[in-house]
Amino acid sequence: MKVSYNWLKDYLDLTTEPAALAEKITRTGIEVAGVTQMSAGLKKIVVGHILSCQPHPDSDHLNVCQVDVGEDEPFQIVCGAPNVAAGQDVIVALPNSRIADNVKIKKGKMRGVASMGMICGLQEIGFADSVVPKAYVDGIFVFPESIEPGTEVYEALGMTDSIIDLDLTANRADAMGMHGVAHEVAAIEDLQPHFETVTVAESDVTTASQISAKVADATLAPSYQLRMVQNVTIQPSPLWLQTRLWHAGIRPINNLVDVTNYMMMTYGQPLHAFDADTLTGTDKQIEVRLAQAGEKLVTLDEAEHELTTEDIVITDGHQPIALAGVMGGLASEITPQTTNVIIEAAIFERTAVRKTAQRHNLRSDASSRFEKGVNVADVQVALDAAAAMMAELGNGQATAGVVSPTQLAPVAKVVEIEAQRINHVLGTDLTVETIITLLNRFGFAVANDEGHLTVTIPARRWDIEIEADVIEEVARLYGYDNLPSTLPTGAMTTGALNATQKALRHTRHFLEGAGLTQAISYALTTPEKAQQFMLRPATATVLDWPMTQDHSDLRMNLITGLLDDAAYNVARKQTDLALYEQGRVFLKTTAEQDRPHELEYVAGLLSGNRQVKSWQVTAEVVDFYTIKGVVDALLASYNLVDDVRYVATSEFAEMHPGRTAAIYVGEILVGFVGQVHPQIAKANHLKETYVFQIDIAQILALPMQTLIAKPAPKFPEVTRDIALQVAESVTNADLVAAIQAKGGQHLVSVQLFDVYAGSHIEAGEKSMAYTLTYLNESATLTEEEVTAAFEKVVAHLIATFDAKVR
Repeated sequence: MKVSYNWLKDYLDLTTEPAALAEKITRTGIEVAGVTQMSAGLKKIVVGHILSCQPHPDSDHLNVCQVDVGEDEPFQIVCGAPNVAAGQDVIVALPNSRIADNVKIKKGKMRGVASMGMICGLQEIGFADSVVPKAYVDGIFVFPESIEPGTEVYEALGMTDSIIDLDLTANRADAMGMHGVAHEVAAIEDLQPHFETVTVAESDVTTASQISAKVADATLAPSYQLRMVQNVTIQPSPLWLQTRLWHAGIRPINNLVDVTNYMMMTYGQPLHAFDADTLTGTDKQIEVRLAQAGEKLVTLDEAEHELTTEDIVITDGHQPIALAGVMGGLASEITPQTTNVIIEAAIFERTAVRKTAQRHNLRSDASSRFEKGVNVADVQVALDAAAAMMAELGNGQATAGVVSPTQLAPVAKVVEIEAQRINHVLGTDLTVETIITLLNRFGFAVANDEGHLTVTIPARRWDIEIEADVIEEVARLYGYDNLPSTLPTGAMTTGALNATQKALRHTRHFLEGAGLTQAISYALTTPEKAQQFMLRPATATVLDWPMTQDHSDLRMNLITGLLDDAAYNVARKQTDLALYEQGRVFLKTTAEQDRPHELEYVAGLLSGNRQVKSWQVTAEVVDFYTIKGVVDALLASYNLVDDVRYVATSEFAEMHPGRTAAIYVGEILVGFVGQVHPQIAKANHLKETYVFQIDIAQILALPMQTLIAKPAPKFPEVTRDIALQVAESVTNADLVAAIQAKGGQHLVSVQLFDVYAGSHIEAGEKSMAYTLTYLNESATLTEEEVTAAFEKVVAHLIATFDAKVR
């Protein structure tokens, strides 16, 4: 909310400087984002009157203007604006002036013709494109009323005004209008606001004889009121009104539309104006109802929207002419041909307004206010004020009376609280009289019965509901910095991590020690990505009102987020990647389940080189065994009782069918590791990419063992090597398991050191060579003991796998 200091002074006898006032407002609970003055840094910019305008002799788009700038002689200025013409009052930057962005304007020549300065558009002196009237967006600004040449433009355009930018929270919607801000500042400064009494000069024609109104369901529009102004003339608004809208961040349109926006900024009450003559039918009936399936509406932004049965619409009894509380329809907009206007003031069901604005991507100043609430007491006041101003600025007549099918009466809320309770919560020792005085400054009526306070809250402060709200108001006005400081009391406990937190921290530290960098991805994703890389079947959790279509489902895997991160890095020429993410996935077993189970997963991604090329070493590319080694070491660090197994699988459609293994601990599936399917890698613009995903929650539920340190062995190890020729279908895991089963009590390790397939080996077979290590921790092993154990292993391998010893 951008608050004009000069506008605020219309309601309050302020003497506090803007910067000091902003500091006070911040200290009482409403954050001030900043205080600005548009004239700061500008110099020598005046009003000029164009006496003549002739085409440039050497250009088809430039004009040579003689401009009266209040000096003895006119200044000659060359201007390229398409709308420049004789007789206009314009903005002139004189020689050696400073315009926006500290640009200096000097005397010069344009195609051989001398130019003494510059005729400016509003953007060139600091106004945003979004607030410049459309007629002047691509040209210079022309004052709508005559101003003495040579007058500095700053006062005329309101640029000397200080704008206080309030960063309002959702609960302080009462401050989304100047009257609400005035009440707030009045409490801070201990002043009494003074507002003009609204009176409407009405014609002999009654509003009810011209239009009728109907609300299909009172819950859709608990308050709905219409007025009418006839025989209006559409023209630009006076400059004072345009400047107030500029500084509020609103583009002036015309005298009628500007009045609706001005009243919204004044009272916080959105209004809408319809061209009465565009309504279809002879009965001129306005009806508020829910849209029908298949109905369409073209809004003021010229976009067509297909409506749903949850949208509240304003109709002319036949077809929609506006989305209630959000935006009007193009067919009934105010145009230069409008002569009769219907003004609408209402309170719409706030949840429906919010959903409609979000559904159709039509966030507006009006919808923001309706969502958060408006002052019931000001609905009729804002409507009357708008009718009176439209009649004045449009030279029309307001019809008599209001058409109101529904209407809410403002009701003051009452909160009862003990003065002692306020002091107890705040830690203060305020007297009852002081508390009453503070609440009175907010305009709250207080009845005192021996410290029992009955606080009556006016309708304009609908955010005040309970005792805590009243206590907060006392604290805000008394001053948070005046509250006493105390240390917390109570039993002190030593903080510590629980078992799950320790395991998660260990996981992160281990993977970072292995060279992976942590990534944090969005928990919300697309429906397609949510269903990929899943460890087990589950039902998606879909948001009712997602912020975007790309963030509509809660994730059920971590890998798609890592792939997005990898694609982001590769697009920026970072191709050697080692990432991991530890986070939660959200799984539902059935669609009827209200809330998903939140499970802790960890996932990793490797791509590119694991060893960068240098003068000493060659580059080494990441492969399946690189990432499997990381997973192996991670799982070993958990000290699980059951053995970890890797089983080749093609069940994961998003993974390479020949380079993927399911990870089992005992008989329980806990994850998978392997290469991402080439098609998915290509879709993400990645080269060969390897990933793993592990269900940490499943891991932590498994039995774990405590490792006990043992002294280094006193006796030497004995090794035996064996090379086996076996069928290609035989896996390393099968052979290692068989060796360990028959290796005897002194076999301590089995290490694969060579794999060969090719010439000198029969087709369909391969050679695998192992080193077997034996150790007796209590005595030296003899040759006979090792040979006997080794021969048992060889015999078992030959019998089980039809292996040939090479």
